[in-house]
Amino acid sequence: MWAQAGFWGFVAGAALLIGAGAGYYFKVPERLIAAIMAFGSGVLISALSFELVDEAYRQGGFRATALGFLAGAAVYTAANWYLNHRGARHRKRSGQQQSSEAEDNGSGLAIAVGALLDGIPESIVIGLSMLKGGAVSTVAVAAIFLSNVPEGLSSAAGMKKAKRSVTYIFGIWGGIALASGIASLVGYTVFQNFSAGVVAATTAIAAGAILAMLVDTMIPEAFEVAHDFAGLITVAGFLAAFALSRLGH
Repeated sequence: MWAQAGFWGFVAGAALLIGAGAGYYFKVPERLIAAIMAFGSGVLISALSFELVDEAYRQGGFRATALGFLAGAAVYTAANWYLNHRGARHRKRSGQQQSSEAEDNGSGLAIAVGALLDGIPESIVIGLSMLKGGAVSTVAVAAIFLSNVPEGLSSAAGMKKAKRSVTYIFGIWGGIALASGIASLVGYTVFQNFSAGVVAATTAIAAGAILAMLVDTMIPEAFEVAHDFAGLITVAGFLAAFALSRLGH
């Protein structure tokens, strides 16, 4: 079971590599990148609403869910604020927004740590989903996979324009794919002996961090470039993930 948890976490994380490959080797129009980012945002919003927060509430009640949700968002926001001031502010942007290492010394490391910060909560959720009965949540894996593709795509395109090396770009996303597998494994092995309340609070913490990440990093890219249709595309992503959720039940 722990191997399965690691495998599914890696599968979801590998979508970052797929997106990065598309963003680096193909000239994808920025409006298309923004549209895909909007769709991925809608997918994640739906997944955390119907799969994560709702599940946390059913397992641990409102207090544990609310405290965990706010704590996750607060911790992510604090860490993100620190990294933003070290050069990682535009790590998900596909245009000319990202700084090169020459322009902002140390930004390469900050971007790498920021990308890891964005991916870990999602991966832990996959491992936690297996605690309910040994089967992974296909909705969670699918939603995270679908949202990771545009993340890698947009970020890699921006890194290329900032003249980051191919080794740096694919080293980051390959490392995060591996870290995603490890985080999912940890989510399963560490929490399998904890109470339902602790698991619920942890799920809510991850959900809060994911929502804060969406607002801070993915939605700005989607709105700035595809603002005329960003809302509609986000709703389409939300509906797609909601349909997956209902089919899963």
